[in-house]
Amino acid sequence: MAPCLLRPRNATGESFFAWDGDVLIVNVLGKPSAAKDAIGKPKGTQLKISVTAAPKGGKATDYMVRFLAPLFGVTVADIEVVFGQENVNKQLRIKAPKKLPAVFNQASLDLE
Repeated sequence: MAPCLLRPRNATGESFFAWDGDVLIVNVLGKPSAAKDAIGKPKGTQLKISVTAAPKGGKATDYMVRFLAPLFGVTVADIEVVFGQENVNKQLRIKAPKKLPAVFNQASLDLE
């Protein structure tokens, strides 16, 4: 019988984010039609992100990517929606972010 390999449930393990080289992988719990655009607090293995855009045909996700790009110091093209284009549960890959919102710094301290 082959040995059982323990593997995380997702690429980020028990955190809402992980690094794959210079790519930041982020699990997101989206909240469309919110009162304001904001990055919230981690909720389990997801980061809550609220946007004012309505959830019609993936437009809220597109809006979220445009909202997040300057916060990470990247272009919209540097953010890939891996899955969840039309779902509140999504995963993003952010190529070589030049800056990180404060919630990432706090989460890194919590992991130490």
